[in-house]
Amino acid sequence: MTSSEPRERRVRPTGLLAAAPWLFAVLLLAGWAFTVLLAAPPPYMLPSPLAVLDRLVTAFFSPRFWSAVQETFTEAVGGSALGAAVALPLSIGIHRSRLLNAAVAPFLGATQAIPAIAVAPLLAIWVGYGLGPIVLLCALMVFFPILISSVVGLRHIDHHVVDAARMDGADSFALLRHIELPLALPNILAGLRNGFALSVTGAVVGEMVMGGSGLGQLLTAQRDSVDTAGMFATILVLCAMASGLYGLIHLVERRSHTVASLLP
Repeated sequence: MTSSEPRERRVRPTGLLAAAPWLFAVLLLAGWAFTVLLAAPPPYMLPSPLAVLDRLVTAFFSPRFWSAVQETFTEAVGGSALGAAVALPLSIGIHRSRLLNAAVAPFLGATQAIPAIAVAPLLAIWVGYGLGPIVLLCALMVFFPILISSVVGLRHIDHHVVDAARMDGADSFALLRHIELPLALPNILAGLRNGFALSVTGAVVGEMVMGGSGLGQLLTAQRDSVDTAGMFATILVLCAMASGLYGLIHLVERRSHTVASLLP
């Protein structure tokens, strides 16, 4: 066996894995197109891929559409940042303090069990309408996955490494900065990845319940006018936004792994 053969075996699966999402997307589009062609449903029930593509092209040349995209993106990112700003320090407190853990842990599951569409009307009453309450709703949605992932990451650090750092004289802050947070970073980034993707859902739900000028409000207007092709186009844009935020955090996660592997 030559040295080039193992290299080819390593490269081919990588190329196949890279092409797998595109192949799956093509299969979905083909199944969708054949369903419309064979079953011939009314356009208001299931539009054709070409009709949705036409709506997407029209939307891309509309300033109103890009304004809605910017509004929803701002709400999602702002809510994610707010949720992370609360969840990350709380995860450290839960990890460090048994008393705080005992006091807070029974109520953490309740924050995830309450549906966002039930909280949105309360936020409208308490905070009002506009950007602020929608950002707050997004923060509530992303808070739980970021918190749980961070706590799990901090709790699963090798205690031998922590004990060795303490024996070397590391204080509480140095231990957190140089040992605990770097080792828990993959879990923290995984929580941020899921949280940022969920924030798009929170923004849409908030706009549908509390108003606004983003894609959620556009989706509501399209629903009321039975514009199914437009709804499909808007949903695809929302999926792309969530996937983009997810992929961005995943890229940061991969870069952090690469940097960590180069450290001595």
